[in-house]
Amino acid sequence: MFTANAHTPAKTTSPSAVTPFYGYAAISFLVAGVLLFAYSSSFNGHYFQPKILAITHIMALGWGVMIILGASHQLVPVLIESSLFSIALARLSFFLAATGIPLLAYGFFIFSMGWEAQWGGILINSAIIVYLVNLLLSMQKSKSNNVHALFVLTAACWLLLTTLIGLLLVYNFSRDFLSMDSLHYLPLHANIGIAGWFLLLVIGVGTRLIPMFLISKYQRPGLLWSIYLLINGGLIGFVLNFLYLRQPGFYLLPATAVGLSLVLMAYYCYQSYRMRLRKKVDEQMKISLLAVAMMILPVILLIVIIGAMQVSGSSNTLALLYGFVIFFGWLTAIILGMTFKTLPFIIWNKTHHLFAANEKTPSPKDLFSAKIFTAMGIVYLPGFVLFCAGIALANTALLRSGSALILLTAILYNWNVMKLIRYKPKRP
Repeated sequence: MFTANAHTPAKTTSPSAVTPFYGYAAISFLVAGVLLFAYSSSFNGHYFQPKILAITHIMALGWGVMIILGASHQLVPVLIESSLFSIALARLSFFLAATGIPLLAYGFFIFSMGWEAQWGGILINSAIIVYLVNLLLSMQKSKSNNVHALFVLTAACWLLLTTLIGLLLVYNFSRDFLSMDSLHYLPLHANIGIAGWFLLLVIGVGTRLIPMFLISKYQRPGLLWSIYLLINGGLIGFVLNFLYLRQPGFYLLPATAVGLSLVLMAYYCYQSYRMRLRKKVDEQMKISLLAVAMMILPVILLIVIIGAMQVSGSSNTLALLYGFVIFFGWLTAIILGMTFKTLPFIIWNKTHHLFAANEKTPSPKDLFSAKIFTAMGIVYLPGFVLFCAGIALANTALLRSGSALILLTAILYNWNVMKLIRYKPKRP
């Protein structure tokens, strides 16, 4: 059984190994926002086209993966109550991924699966292997683990499988060694990454952070184990059906399992909210809790896509909407909220922790601008809704308006993140 000793002092990781991930992710979000605005009309066409592939991978890898890797280097030591095995490996994983992501995205942008995309994929896989090794060695030397740490470790394994499949698909464009073309395997690559990496990790980390930030005593390890088994069972069922059974109707079973896990996750967060000691919920937590509610949207769309496949065999608009809701909706909403709950503490711990007993110090929330954060939240939600409507109605004006607001969201987010990263305390 995975348990944790609540009285053991929490360990932390050097901010120099964590903040580069946050900075890189912020810039990636800005780049994706610029490309989304410049090529918004592409979302009127098929989802398998160069600009959309480039934007998707910048969001998935540069935005989602990088910020999660950075945050997990800080959080995992807290979960396992032991220090990270190697700061050098954390930095190496950053440099490998930071080099590989733009190479892969550029390969997609010009739609050339040559050396840029191939070396990009190799470097990204190398980064994930280094991250996974660091994670395993950190947990191995720890005397205490918990279910949250198991979520993170299992998610990292699914991530490696996702990136390995992605690399095979890149090479398959020129080598043609798989039994079918790369487009056929795209749903396998995408859904393993979405449910196995992003969903599993976000739930594992979120069910630890949300009660902590709400100052809630709610704990239900048994419920978390149920969620863990439902997601992994659903994923295994999906993979088996995709590779061997190939029955579209059977996809409803893994989709239902994942959907039920989200219901249980929402229940867990609701109970944490209901039993919170901190009655006033700040704006960062409101966006994070909104993201929990948004988690059900991709599952609903997935079920509709499965139904559409049964009837017509085609679901291009729904597939576009599905991907956008995941990367610019659910995942982005979580990051927008949690960045300003985690990064301010990391910066504060670096600049003020040693002086807190001897001088008056600002609180972590004072290190960034609340006004900029509020403005970011105000423009983000209508931008997301307008772009979704633009995809559904194939309306260029709505796509353009929505992408402009999302770009503004990215600019405001970068403004606040860079303000945090460049923060210097004023002291004698």
